[in-house]
Amino acid sequence: MDIFNFNPATVFSFLLTFMRVSLVVFLLPFFGGQSIPVTVKAALCMALTLALWPQLSFPGQAMPADIWAIMLMLVGELVLGMLLGLVVQFMFAAIQMGGAIIGFQMGFTMVTAVDPMSGQQEPVTSHFLYMVSLMTFLTLDGHLYLLSGLAQSFQLIPPGGLIMSGRLGYRVVDLAGSIFVMGIKVAAPVMVAMLLIDVSLALISRVAPQMNLLSFGFPVKIGVGFLFLGFTFTYLSRYVGEFIAGINTSMDVILRMAAGLNVH
Repeated sequence: MDIFNFNPATVFSFLLTFMRVSLVVFLLPFFGGQSIPVTVKAALCMALTLALWPQLSFPGQAMPADIWAIMLMLVGELVLGMLLGLVVQFMFAAIQMGGAIIGFQMGFTMVTAVDPMSGQQEPVTSHFLYMVSLMTFLTLDGHLYLLSGLAQSFQLIPPGGLIMSGRLGYRVVDLAGSIFVMGIKVAAPVMVAMLLIDVSLALISRVAPQMNLLSFGFPVKIGVGFLFLGFTFTYLSRYVGEFIAGINTSMDVILRMAAGLNVH
């Protein structure tokens, strides 16, 4: 008699669901940052697995019997998490790039802060714009859309069912190309203002060469830079809102391409 009513298929089903949730959550923004302790992330994975498993789960028969097949399946899950994470990371990378350009124009190149997601040093203006866009993203429930994409992956891609294709690669490269375009758009107001300040200082130096423009120019550029940096918040929040409105479509296209389905 089976005292504990042990069902291997049920256990394998739970493990496959936990594997998908763990690998994807550890690579998604906000949930898998280096500043979050591993125990907290593990507890989050367990809680999400327990929440999703009754409704979204894989059959236990999908667990491979060969160890090499299990390793290959883990690699596929890892790539899937990277793909879902890149959809959002590209937007924040563009904002951070624009902040780095702004910091260079304002003379804040040596003033750095630690990025909580990557643990790397970045210009303080880049970190400031990142935190503003992050708070906007969370306020507009962007993290719920990420979890929605995770739930959608259960319906489209079974364990080990990831298909790498040329269309998927072109789609990722196309999304990566938007980093430079959006970065320039974010930094454009400050870049134009700094250009006008430099031209004005050059004209002043021709008219009054005895003035010490080095000590006079830095405060002016910093003040004007902060003024125009405040103007960027309006369309920065609008851009984040538009991105959230289309994040479901972007993730659906990525997941369908990864599943080998036709995308029109």
